[in-house]
Amino acid sequence: MARSAVALGRPRRSAANNDADSRVPRYLQVASVLRRRLRDGIWSVGEKIATLEELEREFGVARVTVRQAIELLQSEGLVRSQQGRGTFVTNTIDHRRWLQLATDWESLISGIRENVPHPLPAGTVGTPRVEPGEGRPAAAYRFLRSLQKRGSEPFGYARVHLARDIYAKAPKQFASRAALVVLAEMKGLEIARAHQSLTIGSADVETAKLLGIGLAAPTAEARCVVTDADGVAIYVGEITYRGDCVSLDIELRGPAAAAAPRRR
Repeated sequence: MARSAVALGRPRRSAANNDADSRVPRYLQVASVLRRRLRDGIWSVGEKIATLEELEREFGVARVTVRQAIELLQSEGLVRSQQGRGTFVTNTIDHRRWLQLATDWESLISGIRENVPHPLPAGTVGTPRVEPGEGRPAAAYRFLRSLQKRGSEPFGYARVHLARDIYAKAPKQFASRAALVVLAEMKGLEIARAHQSLTIGSADVETAKLLGIGLAAPTAEARCVVTDADGVAIYVGEITYRGDCVSLDIELRGPAAAAAPRRR
């Protein structure tokens, strides 16, 4: 039996109705709320979710909007609709989060050492964004685009600007290995700083197509800037990961710290 919004104690007014002026299509808003409920375990794998009628009433949208939202989640492999029976959960987001993002240089390099990039045409090439405090821009850059795959399934879309003089030292290696690994192993190159930031985003048309996910599906946007001993930003990378495969775990306080006596 499907669990309705009322039975679950959720308010009938949802996030899809909170911002009437939002430019985000309504079906994407509905899909976002449903995706969050799957992540939170409101419906388990194999369980039937709320009916189209219930979702239509809850979100205050047309039936076609609900269908579009369900079709989007179905394209992401999270649910499956069965004619005459309803829509059932086929996967959970948390169970798919196998990619652990590193929080230090050594872990980052060891985690991608065996990665083989799948090159893409360079496409439109622009100047990399180098923020204040990230270093001085190089005189010229080489732009690389590639996909990261697990088996045959893409999970990351990388756009990398490499200082042209650095790229010229090992073009074949940069074409066949992760650029950060090549930099870490390059003799005579002193890396002074490597900084990575992570933001949460949503897939645009290009990213959705390349990663095989729905438009506006959650993504993790990792930005990494590496500077040499002269303060030049020799690597500026933007990598977009599928949000359903990424997790970030940070130990805030270990058992030893918890057990240690407090100083008075």
